[in-house]
Amino acid sequence: MNSLQAKVIEVCSSCSVKTIKEGIRQAADYDVVLVKKGTYREYNIEVRKRLIIRSQGRAVIDALTKGHVFQVFSDRVTIEGFHFKNVAHSYTKEYAAVLLFKSNHFKVLNNSFEKIFFGILVEKSKNGYIKGNTIRGIARDEAGSGNGIHLWHCENILVENNKISGMRDGIYLEFVEKSRILKNTSENNIRYGLHFMFSNDDEYHYNTFNNNGAGVAVMFSKRINMTKNLFYNNWGPSSYGVLLKEIYDARIEENIFRENTTGIYLEGSTRVDYKSNDFIKNGWAVKVVGSSYTNIFKNNNFLHNSFDVSYNSKINDNKFEGNYWSSYTGYDLNRDGIGDVPFRPVKLFSYVVNKTPETIVLLRSLFVDIINFSERVSPVFTPDDLSDEQPLMKPVK
Repeated sequence: MNSLQAKVIEVCSSCSVKTIKEGIRQAADYDVVLVKKGTYREYNIEVRKRLIIRSQGRAVIDALTKGHVFQVFSDRVTIEGFHFKNVAHSYTKEYAAVLLFKSNHFKVLNNSFEKIFFGILVEKSKNGYIKGNTIRGIARDEAGSGNGIHLWHCENILVENNKISGMRDGIYLEFVEKSRILKNTSENNIRYGLHFMFSNDDEYHYNTFNNNGAGVAVMFSKRINMTKNLFYNNWGPSSYGVLLKEIYDARIEENIFRENTTGIYLEGSTRVDYKSNDFIKNGWAVKVVGSSYTNIFKNNNFLHNSFDVSYNSKINDNKFEGNYWSSYTGYDLNRDGIGDVPFRPVKLFSYVVNKTPETIVLLRSLFVDIINFSERVSPVFTPDDLSDEQPLMKPVK
């Protein structure tokens, strides 16, 4: 049977088919199972056919905290327009409202989720589309909560225009290749708004990550493009706009890092281009630790951060060129828009705070201004070659 011969199977309390499971049982490949408005108390609904399963009027599926809702084991399945709630919780098993396993060319569209463990869990799948879903959890601790959208061993997945809050991680990716994360809002999650590891050749654009417990973590990945995202209001002793650990050959461009404890925390990451980003009112705009080499910071705006750059090594192999620094006090006699005096963004006091965090209480004191000035004149503790030789006189637009 092909899509031109597909039939519609209606499910409702007054229909001949009264349960979703029965509708799926009667359906053939490419049929539409149309679930009408109402509440359906069903769980562990297995899908092993190529189906469109669509809600009419936002049907509610209540899993009664007994299991998954949908378990999809076939290709070309669409799940659209439902409201899921009361998925089972477990410390040993990953229960999800929508579980897809080895499913290709799937779509999960315009659903809403509440009182769930995992929202959408996708494993060993390709060519999927997750769009327009609203996921609201009530996570209280990391061990007893799941992730909003969780992808594992997947390829070519598009995650677009979803809203996720109250989960452990909003979006989690592990071993995910050639996928795109676009226009999502992930906020108020107890750990990371976005967390991905061992995932190469992926793109992240136009997303918002707000007020997440630890911000965003990007680890052990290559050839990552992150552009036009907003990272803000991620505060805490271990909280970052973005944590980068062992990232190689990446582009981080045209993002806004605003009001985070640390805008970018950089550890063991090499050949990354940071261009045209705005760092605004962060504690640390950029904190570099470990062996991070051949990174380029160019045409960025560093605006009113407590510390623009923190560096824990005397050796520098990174390039800072043509950035705007709001704390720059140099001059431009030839009026070419470039400061005539190089700017040294690493202050001695940031080195002191890294060694002894309690000294942060002295941040605005005259003593701090004196030691910063003395280090700038004759560098001893900070890298003597870490400077912006062409600081801009006006912010980059």
